[in-house]
Amino acid sequence: MHLGFGELLLIFIVILLIFGSSKLPSLGDALGRGIKNFKKSISGQDEIDVTPKKEQLGGEKVGQSPEQQKAVEKK
Repeated sequence: MHLGFGELLLIFIVILLIFGSSKLPSLGDALGRGIKNFKKSISGQDEIDVTPKKEQLGGEKVGQSPEQQKAVEKK
């Protein structure tokens, strides 16, 4: 099955009519991320993220100023 320029142009116009021009960049981005994740999953390299979460680092609360942290420690 060979798709020529005319067929590809027709498919693009139909997609443009269905989704609109504002949605096309987000659809392309999602499609690209999906292809990237698929390629990563079939490559056979299993990666495990072992970095600690921000909440686990020294028991500090994320988003608090040093004064707020000291006030919490005093209580």
